[in-house]
Amino acid sequence: MARHQDPQPDTVLFEFVYQGAFVRVSAIDPQTNTEVRMVGDPNLSRESLKAAALRKLIWVMRRDGKLR
Repeated sequence: MARHQDPQPDTVLFEFVYQGAFVRVSAIDPQTNTEVRMVGDPNLSRESLKAAALRKLIWVMRRDGKLR
């Protein structure tokens, strides 16, 4: 199923897993079941990490043709 517009941060599910010197962030679009993961600096704010994960999610969805 393709979306007609970019997913908004309040509709995306985020998961943060802190592991020592890094944090793994997962972003999931529940409408298309698209998931991305990224690794970030644990000293960054959650909002910065969310924004980066959301940008990656949108990029992957466009690449895979899930956004029109």
